[in-house]
Amino acid sequence: MEHSDQQLLARLREGDHAAFTEIYNRYWSVLYLHARHMLGEPDLARDVIQEVFIGIWNKAGELELQTSLKAYLYKSVRNTILNMVRREKVQMGYMEELSHIYKEGTYDTEEQLRFNELSRLIEGEVQLMPPKMRVVFEMSRKEYLSHAEIASKLSISDSTVKKQVNKALRILRLRLNIPVSILLILFKI
Repeated sequence: MEHSDQQLLARLREGDHAAFTEIYNRYWSVLYLHARHMLGEPDLARDVIQEVFIGIWNKAGELELQTSLKAYLYKSVRNTILNMVRREKVQMGYMEELSHIYKEGTYDTEEQLRFNELSRLIEGEVQLMPPKMRVVFEMSRKEYLSHAEIASKLSISDSTVKKQVNKALRILRLRLNIPVSILLILFKI
């Protein structure tokens, strides 16, 4: 029997995992499509939806809605995306400044040490990638080859190259907790 959103919320407040699962199953796909439309990136959209549902579960006991569950979820997705964009802008500003300082040669020892440590961490994670992914990623980010050039050299499709690069960036972002935009800046240094 399908429960109403109000019934599910009441059960969720009591810590009912089955109610959470039903809410998740009911709304995941529409929220994912909404987030994907806003972001244009499937992986980031999945991350946003995961963050929204984790937040709901974590505050289930005190969840009192002034709107419908559906409206609350859509607003949560929008706010999560806006917060993500704000965080990335701050981090990106810092990394652009660091990149500029590094390129101009006007950095002090501490900044150089931080940059070198971050570069070392990233390179360590790249070395842990599966061999084919690592090769594709390094050709893309270190040799600055286009997806078409990599595909031609490795006799694979453009879409395979794109998937491998996206997976590699996702691995780095998740393992190092660094936004993709910052990784892209670092690999252009």
